[in-house]
Amino acid sequence: MKVIVTGANSGVGKATAATLAAAGHQVVLACRNMCKGLAAAREMHGDVTVASLDLADLSSVREFADSVDSVDVLINNAGVLGLPLTHTADGFEAHIGTNHLGHFALTCLLADRIADRVVTITSSTYAMARLHVEDLNWEHRAYNWWSAYTESKLANAVFAVELARRGLTAHLSDPGVSDSEILAGLPGLAAFVVRRLQPYVAQSADHAARSTVLAATTDLPSPTYWAPRGLLHLWGKPKVVKLSRRAHDPETARRLWEISAELTGCDLPLQRKQG
Repeated sequence: MKVIVTGANSGVGKATAATLAAAGHQVVLACRNMCKGLAAAREMHGDVTVASLDLADLSSVREFADSVDSVDVLINNAGVLGLPLTHTADGFEAHIGTNHLGHFALTCLLADRIADRVVTITSSTYAMARLHVEDLNWEHRAYNWWSAYTESKLANAVFAVELARRGLTAHLSDPGVSDSEILAGLPGLAAFVVRRLQPYVAQSADHAARSTVLAATTDLPSPTYWAPRGLLHLWGKPKVVKLSRRAHDPETARRLWEISAELTGCDLPLQRKQG
């Protein structure tokens, strides 16, 4: 099958792409940094190509989507963490803009060409978040990077559940804590704590990718959430985990979908599955 993996030039995305390519699948590394993407592809075995995609720029998302004829599995993997108040090319706060809105737009634009499923990467930290749908871009709140990140991960979970309501096969994956580049830029005290704890709790990228590989290849009812079985879903072999009520709230999903469609100019019809 043909698989698109966003943010596949490093970390868990790279490990996910390499595993799927080695298993015989046709894999597209959709990367913001083409040089890093090409370098990653050279390390992989199998049918691997690289394409330019910057999820923090809707014009890039549309250009990439226009280049795709068909795809079996879309893996919404790319993400940012620990940024100061930063905005995307379209003026969105960077965590919600990259982690959610970029993937929302990409999924909507490709929906009629996705033959099998959408897999979106979230984090167990989504359960700590409250989704401020009325202020996704932090225009009326004091900014906090941790809250911005966890809110974007809750948006990922709500989005996947709503995709399933609208008739697409959609699953969620939580890699847990991994030894990857996304942790390298954490600010202040967070960086100090991570450096001390990482040797004890972080999984290798290959191990962290197992949740996503299972979400992409296992046939289970939609939406299914895969996460590590260890303490607080930080590490260990993946298992199917129950999503919290926050991810399943239909009113939150409706409001998030409406504002996401308004902000990105992308949408899907509401076509609920029967039965």
